[in-house]
Amino acid sequence: MRLPADLVVLRHRDFRLVFGASLVSLLGDGVLPVALSFAVLDLTGSATDLGLVLAAETVALAAALLAGGVVADRVGRRRVMVGADLVRLASQSAIGALLVTGHATVAEIAASQALLGAATGFFNPASSGLLPLVAGEHLRQANALRGMAMASGSIAGPAIAGVLVVTTSPGIALLIDAGSYLGSALLLARVRPLDLPRERATRFLADLREGFGEVRARTWVWSVIAVFAVTNTVSAAFPVLGALIAKRHLGGAGAWAAILAFRAAGGLAAGATLLRIGVRRPLLVAVRVAMLSALPLFLLALHAPLAAILPAALLMGISGMVFNTLWETTLQQHIPSAARSRVSAYDWFGSMAFVPLGFALIGPLTVAIGVSGALYLCGAVDLLSVALLLGVRDIRTLAPLPDRLG
Repeated sequence: MRLPADLVVLRHRDFRLVFGASLVSLLGDGVLPVALSFAVLDLTGSATDLGLVLAAETVALAAALLAGGVVADRVGRRRVMVGADLVRLASQSAIGALLVTGHATVAEIAASQALLGAATGFFNPASSGLLPLVAGEHLRQANALRGMAMASGSIAGPAIAGVLVVTTSPGIALLIDAGSYLGSALLLARVRPLDLPRERATRFLADLREGFGEVRARTWVWSVIAVFAVTNTVSAAFPVLGALIAKRHLGGAGAWAAILAFRAAGGLAAGATLLRIGVRRPLLVAVRVAMLSALPLFLLALHAPLAAILPAALLMGISGMVFNTLWETTLQQHIPSAARSRVSAYDWFGSMAFVPLGFALIGPLTVAIGVSGALYLCGAVDLLSVALLLGVRDIRTLAPLPDRLG
């Protein structure tokens, strides 16, 4: 069967395997938030306990990222991804079984999610480094398809989890999540080992410094990482205060679900568009579109009607998909193959390191200046921080390179 021009990347056998692994595991990732929340709340009913469990995963993920980047560049990305999937399979299977048998504790759930987060900290940089090796000459399309898989998982996963939690138990949903990692590992194991281990062995810290040197040498890289460390910190306002506004002023959980669904739909639409079109100045376009992400925060602060917030959520999804796809593609094209996973690790670390701080501070900030005040402040910080990137010359002028395997 002849594929459309925007899907020719699927002709590559190894990309199909990697993409299939992403589809399976991201669907499992979509199941996790609902299943995990109800698992904790069914045990204790405590929002504090749920917060601690979520923090355990995020902190472990951030702590593992830099080591994950070094290991992936040193021993091979595919190997690291398969190993990480097997660790995630073990952690989710164990806690799922404990929940089903009625023996789980909050401490055990937190430990399982910390293990999950640490494994993900190894998986993500390896994944970013492997994709250019399997996508051939179609790297932008490959990143767009991966982004669409993520958006699809965020729509279908919670729906599946909701049905499983209501009809069976959160433990069954977590076992389904575990199965998704097994499926991913089996598919990745069939990928040809294109990323061979490096012949020259170096010290771990030397590898880490070398990766940081690649980041520091490029203003467009370290400036984006620095800015999004800030914006991702204040992004806690959207899930926390957005849900609160929905409950108080927009009609409840149904309204919040609709907002999240529109955001995911925006991501799908943007991904489908990026399959078909390229841009001459990818980072300039990415940054300009990223400025749209603050719009829902301002509308929530204004207590705007749901009919106004939903289109803003759609634009938020478009914003995230466009930025992430163009940023990932540019990073993969311009960073030498031998250092890609380490640079990706610094990127992920900058994105995640302060997220727990944002969740910890959003409550006290709301007490100090009110819900609307906190939303206005976080939205302004987001918008102004991203706007600063327009002052970086390379962001305005950097052009895409021809897609390449190495």
